[in-house]
Amino acid sequence: MDKTQPHPLFKLATELGPLMVFFIVNFKFHLFVATGSFMVAIVVAMIASYVVTRHVPLMALVTGAVVLVFGTLTLVLHDETFIKVKPTIIYALFAAVLGGGLLFGRSFIAIMFDQMFNLTPQGWRILTLRWALFFLAMAMLNEIIWRSQSTDSWVAFKVFGVIPLTMAFAVTQMPLIKRHHLEPASLEASEAAEGDVSKG
Repeated sequence: MDKTQPHPLFKLATELGPLMVFFIVNFKFHLFVATGSFMVAIVVAMIASYVVTRHVPLMALVTGAVVLVFGTLTLVLHDETFIKVKPTIIYALFAAVLGGGLLFGRSFIAIMFDQMFNLTPQGWRILTLRWALFFLAMAMLNEIIWRSQSTDSWVAFKVFGVIPLTMAFAVTQMPLIKRHHLEPASLEASEAAEGDVSKG
């Protein structure tokens, strides 16, 4: 089934909306109410994405699944550790998928970010390695924050720290993408578009 390209504001709303719900509810109530609200918001965002675009990005599916599992553990066991360690699990998983893909000569960046890039094999390798290292660093940073700061500080970091850091890192990769960009008019470009990094 063909997917429809969503409006950038809609995409932003489905990605940031659940985090804002988490932050606001935690501010007004406490982490356990916020966790339940976050789980509901994640599901609503995925449903809205499918209804509008007939598609749910892979990252959103993986993130949603981990949120539901760790959110349920948080509420059932009444232990906030599970929801706090959730980002660490997600970031480590993304880093492992990207790093593991490189070992087999593949890049999963385009699939993970639900975008199609046409890059040279060298460009794929560099971009994939950078994002794998970024996710690994974010996993370590989340561990440091939740273990050393208050719950409110950790929640604020998730909303006002993680998002700017990720956006800033993505922007810094644009020169690399432009430098290794290929026009999709050759066999090499076709292979690059599929994330084949075994050549070049």
